[in-house]
Amino acid sequence: MQEKINQYTAEINSFQPKNAEELESFRIRFLGTKGIIKDLFEEFKTVSSEDKRVFGKVLNEFKQLAEAKYQTLKEGSETEDSGSKSEQDLTLPGEGFELGARHPLSLVRKEIIEIFKKLGFNVAEGPEVEDDWHNFSALNFPEEHPARDMQDTFFIKKGGEKGDIALRTHTSSVQVRMMEAGKPPFRAIMPGRVYRNEAISARAHCFFHQVEGLYIDENVSFADLKQTLFYFVQELFGEGTKVRFRPSYFPFTEPSAEMDISCSICKGDGCQFCKHSGWVEILGCGMVDPNVLENTNIDSKKYTGYAFGMGIERITNLKYQIKDLRLFSENDIRFLKQFQSEMI
Repeated sequence: MQEKINQYTAEINSFQPKNAEELESFRIRFLGTKGIIKDLFEEFKTVSSEDKRVFGKVLNEFKQLAEAKYQTLKEGSETEDSGSKSEQDLTLPGEGFELGARHPLSLVRKEIIEIFKKLGFNVAEGPEVEDDWHNFSALNFPEEHPARDMQDTFFIKKGGEKGDIALRTHTSSVQVRMMEAGKPPFRAIMPGRVYRNEAISARAHCFFHQVEGLYIDENVSFADLKQTLFYFVQELFGEGTKVRFRPSYFPFTEPSAEMDISCSICKGDGCQFCKHSGWVEILGCGMVDPNVLENTNIDSKKYTGYAFGMGIERITNLKYQIKDLRLFSENDIRFLKQFQSEMI
């Protein structure tokens, strides 16, 4: 048996097929169901018990050699065939690139920005890690306000010249920085990511995206605010969308209001998304509180202004009828591909 294995080993090592037929013949001769290796294992059964340990190891190594030789030759043949075809036949199609798609939040964010640009609003940005002054104090948040509590805010560092350091809870902090750095008039929107310490569910997340707006000049009124937001809604959701304002409270605006629109899913008839009311809240707004103006060294007797803020996720939910916020951050390609046709 040892002599046979030595002879076959030399044959395997020197074997170089000229074509696929010869390689297949090699496979059948050595690895086939009636091949040499099968016969050697049958012969191994007759070997004495004392020699089985030695010949068993030799036989297994021989089998592995034959399998490795065949696999190497097969892979080399496939690579060669592929290369020769691509070199000889220039009409073969190339490897295509799969088109990507914009994220639905990016689509809505861009659409919102474009609408307000038509009204003369610039885009302003600021840091996501903020101090207490820009995130809370300058915006008229009292010391005991619940938003300062650990239950709502991700604090990073205690203390500091301008208070605690935290992940911003709204993009209103960008408004403060803009008012501190310049002089009225201001007309800008502030898109960006914000963070709040909330349990993740279909309707809430620990991070989301906002677009806030600010307009400060002489003789700015609540009527200007209403007309601006009414135009925005008609552009984004279509003509005929109804709007209503409800009195509310925000520390940095007075008077304050929340704005609802008629539900675009049920057309106002009532559904689960609008809680069967026919209305969906999309943003908060109001006239900039005089204290905020004074905190940023703006004369509140000369200038007035309005501010508004909206969650991009809420508007995207309504626009595309997406019921679960978690889909936006799970990177599921099946979900994202649905927006491939809406690339802008």
